[in-house]
Amino acid sequence: MKINSTFKLNLIMACTTLALTSMAQNAYAEEVATAEPEYTFLDSVKEGKPMTSFRLRYENVQQDGNGPAGTPFATKPLEDANAFTLRSLIGWQTSPFHNFSFAAQIINVTKLNDNYNDGTSFTPINGASNQPDTSGYAKVVDPDQTNINQAYIDWTGIKNTKFRLGRQQTNLDNVRFIGDIGFRQVMQVFDGISVTNKSIPDTSVYAAHFESVNQINTRYRTAGALDILNAKYSISATEGVTGYGYFSKFDDLGFGNAWFGAGNPTANQSNKTLGLRLDGTHPFSPNFRAAYTAEYAKQTDYSGGDARIDAHYMKLGGGVGFDAFNIRIDQETLSSNDGKFAFQTPFGTNHLFQGWVDKFLATPRQGIKDTFVTATYRLDDFLFFADYHVINSDVDFAKVGGGTGDKYGKEWNAAVTYNVNSNIMTKLEYGKFTESDQYNAGRIRDTDKLWLTAMYTF
Repeated sequence: MKINSTFKLNLIMACTTLALTSMAQNAYAEEVATAEPEYTFLDSVKEGKPMTSFRLRYENVQQDGNGPAGTPFATKPLEDANAFTLRSLIGWQTSPFHNFSFAAQIINVTKLNDNYNDGTSFTPINGASNQPDTSGYAKVVDPDQTNINQAYIDWTGIKNTKFRLGRQQTNLDNVRFIGDIGFRQVMQVFDGISVTNKSIPDTSVYAAHFESVNQINTRYRTAGALDILNAKYSISATEGVTGYGYFSKFDDLGFGNAWFGAGNPTANQSNKTLGLRLDGTHPFSPNFRAAYTAEYAKQTDYSGGDARIDAHYMKLGGGVGFDAFNIRIDQETLSSNDGKFAFQTPFGTNHLFQGWVDKFLATPRQGIKDTFVTATYRLDDFLFFADYHVINSDVDFAKVGGGTGDKYGKEWNAAVTYNVNSNIMTKLEYGKFTESDQYNAGRIRDTDKLWLTAMYTF
């Protein structure tokens, strides 16, 4: 795990401070403690918990044309992708020992075949002289990877507070803005320090300073920092209001052309996002409930970021639930700054939004208005899911062949999950995107995707 010298010094200083504080507390406790069997570090290891799972997946992608890669409007079809991959997470976290807990987790992603483009065109994997050329296949961003997925120290020496130092997964709220992108085989993880405090009744405050991020395409970004402040007040057990601020000094996350258009690969991507979210489910009886969401955020340039970064985010929606059935309708808007820049969520689990086919992981500069209906039904150990999206732009775009339009396309997704037992999960998923107006700035082609997943968790 690569860590720059400044960050390494910060880690050492923070660890030393926490250790000295804990030792002082333990010395005082030993003076008043009664004679009891000593609890050793080995005991804390034995009483810890596993962080181990194995996930086998098959993903099929059928995409018309060459899409945004290469020549945007080429008619030569991409070969269907058929990706077989296995992700192994192997790790352990100790139980608390003198207020400290230690965790380490290794990740290995193994490609079981080469019939897909794994999205790591910056490495010799695709088209190397000693490896098969996969550039003619549709893309599935699940490259080979062996790395430290997580390695952190938790310290709980202050009441209702937990510090976490090191490489860590981070998932906040509905993971729209901060998430580990856990759907992909290689996960997004952050290096730094975070703190969670629950001293105020019904309130949880999370703050973090991260100095590097390991992305799902195995890119390790160190030129910048991400500061996070997220505070949630629980109105009830299932309802809450959250205020947040995300401050990114990463000037390059690999999205230059996607965010600002062709010819802007070096545009500074540093930005800040401030928002407020009201979300929950209100039960009216044991069998009937209502769900609602109202959220607004503003994104602007920050720490030298490009001046075009100026857009907002809004989500409104709600629905009802009867026994095991739920249905709702939502509209999510990622606005456009007059076609110069659109609201972006570079640290979020974007696979879960605007459809699973992943046509909009980076928001087109004309923005997005996604209106969608979602339904779920649980039957014993089966969970059924379906949604339907109508995806339009926020401002009009130039169409292929002339004229303007605002309709990107439509998408529907369906899934069934079967929990064999508490350890084994299986899942079948399907998504289909159909293009409407032909987007002129990197054609969004018709695409079908199918996933079969089996996972064993210890």
